[in-house]
Amino acid sequence: MKTDAEDPTLTIDELAARAGVTVRTVRFYGTKGLLPPPVIGPRRVGHYGRDHLARLALIEELQQQGMTLAAIERYMQRLPSGLSPDDLAIHRAVVASWAPDAVETVTRAELERRAGRELADEDVERLAAMGVIGADGEVFRVDVGLLRLGVRLLDMPLSQEAILAARKVLIEHSRAAAHELSQLFRGEVSERAAQDVKSLSSDMQPLVVQALLTSFQRSLKEELREWVKASEADGSA
Repeated sequence: MKTDAEDPTLTIDELAARAGVTVRTVRFYGTKGLLPPPVIGPRRVGHYGRDHLARLALIEELQQQGMTLAAIERYMQRLPSGLSPDDLAIHRAVVASWAPDAVETVTRAELERRAGRELADEDVERLAAMGVIGADGEVFRVDVGLLRLGVRLLDMPLSQEAILAARKVLIEHSRAAAHELSQLFRGEVSERAAQDVKSLSSDMQPLVVQALLTSFQRSLKEELREWVKASEADGSA
C-alpha cells in the first residue's frame, strides 16, 4: 500500500491547513527551495504529501529556535538527499532538543490541539505513564519536547511495558554518555574563562546531539539488519 509520501493527495490549501501556515507561505517556501515541488495531477493541480508536511514542521521548529530564513535555507540545503518523512521528524526532534526544557500547563482541549488529534482517556493514561504529561485536576503539565514523540508512540505496536523499558535504557545510557563527554570536554576547557566555557557549551550542544543521533541511527540500523537476517535464517531452516 502506498503512503502519502509515495502518492501525495493533499491540495495546497489542505497542506497549509494541516501545517498551520498560509498558502502564501507554502508557495514562498517553494520558491526558496525549502519544499520540493508538488506532484502535478489531473487538471494541472499540484498535490502534496507527508514529505511536505514533515519539512514544514522542521522549518517551524527552526524558526522557533530563532534561526533566520537565510540560516534555515543553509540548514535545509545541507540535509542529505532522499530523507523520508520519518527521517525529517528525527531531525526536527534533534532541533527541538536544543531548546531549554519546557513544561507547560494546558487544558485537555489545548493538549489535544498540540497533539494534533483527539485523545481517549487510555491515550492520556499512556502519555502520563511515559512521563510526557502529568494530570493536575482539570489541567495537564506537558513536557513540550516529548509530546509529539509520545503521541507517535501511541500508534506503535508496542506494549506499555516495552516502551517504558526502552525509555529506561535510553535515559541510563544517554546520561552515561553525557557524563563522559562532559568530563572529556571539561579537561579541554579547564583553562578558559567562564564566559568562554558557557559559549563553547552552547555551540557544542547541537553538534554533540547530532553526532550521537547519527551514531545511534547507524548502530540501530545494523542491529535491525542482523535481526532480519536471523529471522530469515530461522524461517528457511
